[in-house]
Amino acid sequence: MKKNETNTPDSKYIQQHLANERTYLAWVRTSITIIGVGFLITNLHFSMVSENRLFEDWLAQFIGLASIFIGIIALVMSTITFFTKGKSINEQKFRFPRKSILTISIVLLLIFIIFGMYYLIAWELL
Repeated sequence: MKKNETNTPDSKYIQQHLANERTYLAWVRTSITIIGVGFLITNLHFSMVSENRLFEDWLAQFIGLASIFIGIIALVMSTITFFTKGKSINEQKFRFPRKSILTISIVLLLIFIIFGMYYLIAWELL
């Protein structure tokens, strides 16, 4: 090591910071996927349904917009979490994010229920 180089707090916990970065990148991919699913459902709906069905059209548009909104929120939350975890790793004060994990799980469950309702209504299975 050269005389000018000094260890930083980040270099002391390299493994943890690299794991934090991998988790962040996984959330970025998840955000992109959530947005993509919204576009997919909306495009499939309007390309496969020839007649106007007011409720189904509204539900498809809602799913598309909600997916974009949730994807953006997931990206913002993951960015904030990335920096927060980096700081807490250096300070050795890391805490398990119970509330955010529970919130994300509930929101995703609601989205999946809405997707299921759309599927059942759009394909007249109800």
